[in-house]
Amino acid sequence: MLLSKVARTPHSMKSAVLKREVLIDLFIPNNLLGNEILNLLLLNDGQDATALGLEQTLNGLYEKNRLESLVLVAIHAPENRTREYGIAGAPDFLNRGASANLYRDFILTELLPYIQEQLGMPILGKKGFAGCSLGGISAFDIVWNNAEYFDFAGVFSGAFWWRKKDLKDGYTDEDRIVHQMIQEASSVPEIGGSPKLKFWLMTGTEDETADRNHNLIIDSIDDTIDIIKALLKKGYQRPENITYYEMVGGKHNVETWSSVMPTFLCWAFGRKNAL
Repeated sequence: MLLSKVARTPHSMKSAVLKREVLIDLFIPNNLLGNEILNLLLLNDGQDATALGLEQTLNGLYEKNRLESLVLVAIHAPENRTREYGIAGAPDFLNRGASANLYRDFILTELLPYIQEQLGMPILGKKGFAGCSLGGISAFDIVWNNAEYFDFAGVFSGAFWWRKKDLKDGYTDEDRIVHQMIQEASSVPEIGGSPKLKFWLMTGTEDETADRNHNLIIDSIDDTIDIIKALLKKGYQRPENITYYEMVGGKHNVETWSSVMPTFLCWAFGRKNAL
């Protein structure tokens, strides 16, 4: 049955872990029969769902029969998002991300069971977590360290510069927190002898102008390429596990991320028989 529309419904959760109300928007295909294999995507910064054009994008992909049945959960960030977004247990040099461990616990112990309860049917397909900028490394961290819950991470213009030392205080590339997290992993989750997780990493050639090492390549691209190199050293492979999308002219804004969202969604949940 062709799914041509999605229902967007707002929800408000009382989180005991975060000690606050958490707003989420659920995007669920209309006219589910109940026998579909449902997929799941969590998305940080859900307050940008309208600006990202999520509803229109999903409708367009369903109308073209390009997308498997997908439950998309847009999680609104708090006003001070830099406290909960980051790397769990590893705040940056300004102590940003100090509550990232609580946000992780909220996702795993409160949000996932809540979604399952709301749906009333099991999610037996792929499960992913995505985000933009700082929300991107938050999603990456939660997927990387909780592979029993997820299959992939999607990162748009990820803040992979996230560091434990300021540039003026003797910073080196070894101070990048996400890269260090990957490097220090003793092993990676596997299925059938191959790495389980997959990663979709996107940058824009105009994400920023900063160039720490003066190599004429902006830092956002350098930092993302170094993430790929770190993953490759851990046994992940391209293109089996890693997809890198570099958008010429892409900027660090929702307009850019919105324009590449269809490509990401088709990578993650595309129908094999899509026209």
